[in-house]
Amino acid sequence: MNVLGSGNAATKVPGVSTRASDRPSSPGVPEPESSYRDNPGQPIICRLSELRHHASYVRLRFTVPVSKLSALAEQGEQAFREPLAITRERIVIDGYARWELARLKGRLALPCIEYELTEEQAIRWLLQKHCRSNGMNDFFRILLARDLEPCLKAKSLSNQRFGGRMKGSSNLSEDATVDVRKEIAAAAGVSVGNVSKVKQLLAIGHPELLEALRGSEVSIHRAWRWIKESPNQQIEVLRTYRTERGVNKSIRDLISRHKQKPTRTAPDLGSLARRLSELEPYECNSVRVSVIRASGKMIFVTEELIQSLRPYQESMPKCTTDNP
Repeated sequence: MNVLGSGNAATKVPGVSTRASDRPSSPGVPEPESSYRDNPGQPIICRLSELRHHASYVRLRFTVPVSKLSALAEQGEQAFREPLAITRERIVIDGYARWELARLKGRLALPCIEYELTEEQAIRWLLQKHCRSNGMNDFFRILLARDLEPCLKAKSLSNQRFGGRMKGSSNLSEDATVDVRKEIAAAAGVSVGNVSKVKQLLAIGHPELLEALRGSEVSIHRAWRWIKESPNQQIEVLRTYRTERGVNKSIRDLISRHKQKPTRTAPDLGSLARRLSELEPYECNSVRVSVIRASGKMIFVTEELIQSLRPYQESMPKCTTDNP
């Protein structure tokens, strides 16, 4: 008997739970149209070679976070007890981390629950199962929810024609367009405003800025403010932002270490200025100066720089007297 299953036949697995999820449901995120109760699915065993990524998953270059893979690997065999959620076409909807770990471990098959889902239902299920805590940020979620747009537009056009408005037209009314944006926002669990901002970012945002959004380096709103600049200026602002973040992190680390371990007493501003004025030109070239956005009037000096400064008294000319 073939216990691995195939693309045409399903093998029931006794004792396998029909709950297929890497995590509990997220509050505030709408459940897929086809819920577990209404669509219980079919328990089967699938070869790993039969399973496929969802097209949107591939297009968006979404990957399983290494931290999640590591946490799952620590569970040993327990990690593979929960079945994957798949469609009749063997497209994985939930359980990408378990699938990836199984491939790394050289496993041949995994327990799955096969559901009969439309393309729209599959995307909604992906959104519901891959929440922010699973590494899919708001930008990713909006990109994925935008794949619902053709289905939502088709429904809106059908409703308009059924209602006797715009017969034969292929264009949505303004109200219908707004409703489609609301549906996308609801599916992604974000605001309508962020859906509109992402649309503009995709149209005129620099590719490097879009990559920063993918990596959660910047927020959607911040990136959207920057696209008012030219492409070259967008990159300049992004790089300045990265530099400032790096400097601020260094300062936080220095302050944290300073609190934990007492360091030398900092000189007053006047003494520091006099000692800096005594540096030779070649010494000045090795000192970097950065401007950061911070409240208050402060000067941060590294301990290495303080130690390299000569005491001011040593540079003062000494008075000598000639003995008669």
